[in-house]
Amino acid sequence: MVGQKNKVMRKIILGLAVSLDGFIEGPGGEYDWCFTDQDYGLSALMKRVDTLFMGRKTYEVYCRQSERGMPGMKEYVFSETLEKVKEGSHLIRGDIKKEIEKIKLEAGKDIWLFGGASLTTSLMNFHLVDEIHLALHPILLGGGKPLFQNLKGRMELKLIEYKRYSMGLVSLVYVLA
Repeated sequence: MVGQKNKVMRKIILGLAVSLDGFIEGPGGEYDWCFTDQDYGLSALMKRVDTLFMGRKTYEVYCRQSERGMPGMKEYVFSETLEKVKEGSHLIRGDIKKEIEKIKLEAGKDIWLFGGASLTTSLMNFHLVDEIHLALHPILLGGGKPLFQNLKGRMELKLIEYKRYSMGLVSLVYVLA
């Protein structure tokens, strides 16, 4: 459009812990297998983002564990069943692709896709995830919630960064090719 400045879209970063056999939760929903003895790149990610995206289940766990949330973060909760969310959070329903495309154009830092297997699947299938940051833990869970489910087709990735930690965890950063 004439007279309109080109806007740089904010990136959506899927960032999470995953077991070597591809699970983000154990069979009972547990995540006690995640290393917490070091930062493992979390501080660097937190400097890049000012917005969280999460699905209903992740939001409910998040609220039970943290009354205040993450200071300075704008929170979006994606749910068709929730009627309301806590003050300061934003509930997104309906055409999530359209809403996310609007949010990506807003001024601000990048967006952390914080959790939710269903939300992750939707955003991956809409090709809205720009980067994938995985903390690959040296453990086989043998079952649980898989990282990706019901993806519609192949998605090529390009490894742009990696780091190995002394405990065996490997941090991997991919972009969609």
